[in-house]
Amino acid sequence: MKQPASESAGTERSRSRLCLVGAGAIGQRLAELLAQRPSSAIELVAVAERPVSSVKPWWPASVRLLTDPSDLAATRPDIVLEAASRQAVIEWGEPALRCARKFIVCSASALTDDSLLGTLLETARAAGSQLVVPHGALGGLQALSAASLLPLDTVTHTIRKPPEAWRGTMAETVADLETIAIATVLFDGSAREAASSYPANANAVVLSSLAGIGLDRTLVTLVADPAVSRNVHEVAARGAFGAFSFRIENEPMPANPKTSDMAALNLVRLLESEVGALVV
Repeated sequence: MKQPASESAGTERSRSRLCLVGAGAIGQRLAELLAQRPSSAIELVAVAERPVSSVKPWWPASVRLLTDPSDLAATRPDIVLEAASRQAVIEWGEPALRCARKFIVCSASALTDDSLLGTLLETARAAGSQLVVPHGALGGLQALSAASLLPLDTVTHTIRKPPEAWRGTMAETVADLETIAIATVLFDGSAREAASSYPANANAVVLSSLAGIGLDRTLVTLVADPAVSRNVHEVAARGAFGAFSFRIENEPMPANPKTSDMAALNLVRLLESEVGALVV
């Protein structure tokens, strides 16, 4: 039986075409999670990668490989989701905001560049699209975003990760990660400095900063702690709203211990909220 016009139109609107920028650990985990949810109305239609890249085994058969931002509009994406690098935000951000209704940025450390952030926001306003920064490894940012409607006095964000999660970063110049026996502070300073110095490990401090009092007033402590096995975030805020603090302990992503699996889980929930009948 043919559906009534209104019902058919509603069904069509309920599907969202997704272009993924980046085919690393987060992108693969996201695709796997979506594939496990057959009721999801998110359709992965394209993956943007470097010209030397090849099709990955986990890509759906119908996915189109993009290597140039000028080819993005032809895929007619509803959502473009960056999960690659700060450079990818620079290259794909403006084209994405012009042709899709949302551009989701996982490499939030790119937004420590005020000029880039201003350009992306200007493009979004002109195109009627949205620049979206997902909550990533953090699960309680709605409270901070709401609290920021009134004056905030302080926001602090402490990240604790096992020593091995800090390998390949500036932490190796601060401490001997092989022999650390007690919790060791690697960094104390502003969120802007933390995200710039530790983009792979401290990306989440940009999220708490944008939700609260900004990159320069948010105080960050980064800790290598052999006593923890998970990636731990502790966020506290005080202001006219009152005070709160929360702690979240995330399992590392199997393919990348620097990143929490919660980052991919949050992305799936964000995408499904676009089309779901119930949004919580």
